Amino acid sequence: MLVTTGHPRTATRLLAVDNLRVVLTALVVLHHVAVTYGHIPMWYYVESAHDASGLALDIFVVMNQAFFMGFFFLISGFFTPASFDRKGGRAFVRDRLLRLGVPLLVFVVLLRPLVTLPQYLAQGRGVPYAEFYLRTWDPGPMWFAEVLIVFAVAYAVWRGLRDGRAEGAPSAPPRLRSLALFAAALSVATFVWRLAVPTGTYVPVLGLPSPDYLPQYVAMFAAGAVAFRRGWFETLPRATGRAGLVTAAVAAATLLPLAATTEGVLSQAATAAWQSFFAVGVIAGLVVIFRERFDRQGPLGGFLSAHAYTVYIVHPIVLVAVALAFRGLEAPAVVKFAVVAVLSLPLCWGLAYLVRSLPGARRIL
Repeated sequence: MLVTTGHPRTATRLLAVDNLRVVLTALVVLHHVAVTYGHIPMWYYVESAHDASGLALDIFVVMNQAFFMGFFFLISGFFTPASFDRKGGRAFVRDRLLRLGVPLLVFVVLLRPLVTLPQYLAQGRGVPYAEFYLRTWDPGPMWFAEVLIVFAVAYAVWRGLRDGRAEGAPSAPPRLRSLALFAAALSVATFVWRLAVPTGTYVPVLGLPSPDYLPQYVAMFAAGAVAFRRGWFETLPRATGRAGLVTAAVAAATLLPLAATTEGVLSQAATAAWQSFFAVGVIAGLVVIFRERFDRQGPLGGFLSAHAYTVYIVHPIVLVAVALAFRGLEAPAVVKFAVVAVLSLPLCWGLAYLVRSLPGARRIL
């Protein structure tokens, strides 16, 4: 990814950000495989665990959920200012509608009927498939594209109100105290938001499976835009990244058990706090680690990066097909998770390659 810096910033090739996108995309795939075999039945095909290993998958899902989509929004926000600068407001919005809206429509019209067919055959044969489809409608993982369209339009409006002026010049990177204050503010915002939108709320029309995380998504998108303009990805101190990982570990070790063993307001406050501090800490740590150790790409890394977005779109097809192929396997939940995950990851990238090879696909994907 070429970062063209503003006011002006020196052009920098931040391959670390591309590599982070690959890892996060792989986590999305693993997340949904874990949901398939754990105890959180929010996927198109599930085989709920009947052994203790299912708990390990649930813990992975909970820890992953705390930060990975927020990290996606941070990276999306990071890409946004340069795109707006190059294209201007109208062209920027048109591009976002094309790159996000078209895959969303393709998923809803073409892919979702395929991944919901096994569910219909198992549960819904008493009604026409069209009725079943409408009753169970949601955009699946493409809720992310829906929300990003809203964020992109909001960003364009905000820049328009500022007469196109950007977010500011490069500045000193945030230190641990600044990140701690950001996490604390996010904790409060999340806690207050969840009083109105409790954890577990689902909005089928919008399809957002985790609306209780919306404060994190908004905050991370905005932070990504500011981080791009101020050069924070390139300059975040190594010590801050290490401290972030320690903070995340402490939050998970102390606040998570408190959230799990209490009830009511105390549990809600502890949940908002551990998730916010964990997310901010893990993200800060991974930014530093990837910048210092994985800011390079060979042919394989370039291939994985180029096809990551398409993998995000098509991975439900692969996961449902592979899980169905192994539904007769009698094994602990974690073993089935491992088998399906190992097979699905390369198949997802292979299918993405085929999709991007279609005429005109690379213009969008």
